[in-house]
Amino acid sequence: MSDLNPLPSPLHGGVDSSRKKHASLDSKPPVRRDASAMAKLSIRDLDVSAQEVLMRVDFNCPLKDGVITDDTRIQGAVPSIRLLLAGGAKLVLCSHLGRPVSGPEAKFSLAPTATRLAEILGQPVLLAPDCIGSEVAALRAALLPGQVLLLENTRFYPAEEANEASFAQALAGSADCYVNDAFGTAHRAHASTEGVTHFVKKSAMGLLMERELEYLDGKLQNPAKPFLVIMGGAKVSDKIQVITALMEKADAFLVGGAMANTFRKAQGYQVGNSRVEADKLDLALDILAKAESKGVRFLLPADTRITQEFKEGATTQVTAPYEQGGETPDGWEGIDIGDVAIEEFSAEIAKAKTIIWNGPMGVFEIANFSKGTRAIAEAMAKSDAITIVGGGDSVTAVNQFGLDDQMTFISTGGGASLELLEGKVLPGVAALTDA
Repeated sequence: MSDLNPLPSPLHGGVDSSRKKHASLDSKPPVRRDASAMAKLSIRDLDVSAQEVLMRVDFNCPLKDGVITDDTRIQGAVPSIRLLLAGGAKLVLCSHLGRPVSGPEAKFSLAPTATRLAEILGQPVLLAPDCIGSEVAALRAALLPGQVLLLENTRFYPAEEANEASFAQALAGSADCYVNDAFGTAHRAHASTEGVTHFVKKSAMGLLMERELEYLDGKLQNPAKPFLVIMGGAKVSDKIQVITALMEKADAFLVGGAMANTFRKAQGYQVGNSRVEADKLDLALDILAKAESKGVRFLLPADTRITQEFKEGATTQVTAPYEQGGETPDGWEGIDIGDVAIEEFSAEIAKAKTIIWNGPMGVFEIANFSKGTRAIAEAMAKSDAITIVGGGDSVTAVNQFGLDDQMTFISTGGGASLELLEGKVLPGVAALTDA
């Protein structure tokens, strides 16, 4: 598709309705900081009356049988969308969905997203048959102030991820300005996140992007103490840079998920058939040693919930505490933190003033493996601390437990959240117009 010919695809429309917005995104936008991450033009600085605005959103939502199962990312973009429409913009939205291999695939169409967004906004949302080409250009030219056009999946073209200039220029089209509210893709230098900024006069961050930067960067510059970091998930190697960066500021870490098995294995404990990064045992010991040298408390689960069958309804039991000789026997695997760990972790959460959580404590998707992750979410919900859920599966867990509206901030980013926490520059932010 290097010739950038438009793709054949049916035209889709949306339905009218409305829905309450995500609670964590309804509050006022943050006051901009005097720091490089926030020294960018804001959507609030733009006069968009009768202007065509190209807005990059992150509508990469999970689907099952063509139905959106979690619309958190759509809800996250709604405040910026409403602000632009209220200002009289002719709004063109673009996004990716999934990972198409070679061109358009029906299962990766943004049609369900157009329908859901129309329900939320209470007005029609037209889905273009493509993201570039003459037919799309005609639809864009026909837009009136206050109308919304959603372009089809940008990743139907390999040129999107390759950030080819010709594709970026075609995507920019006749837009007067560009707004990036897709924080979840800000760590990628793609045509729709970085390339288009070279073909419009002004590029600004949306309200969600600004809010993400305020919490994941601003609030953690000088966090209220004690500052607690909760890390979960499968691999130590996935989180090593985040752990290293946050260790400079954190007072304590709580570690769960399969990555805790690697630390326990490194300490010489028997972990049975639990998932372990066998080549990262030395790395785990290095992290523990670094934490000790810095006076940072690094808490591993005192005990583990284990099972012999990885399935819904499987029998589970909790090991004795490790310090009392508890171990995971052969044929069993750890799937959650244990009851003593839940009690100890909850006590730490109650003492903290700033908390960031990235990664579940276990396999929360299976009901009888979810106790630890649920307990952490409930403890954070009860806390008076600034509670930040830093993207990924933690967000899914909080939503699943119905506790999303009890957190201070929930990030819509996955890899972008991690890279920002690591202190890296995000290409999608760096490309925006300086304030």
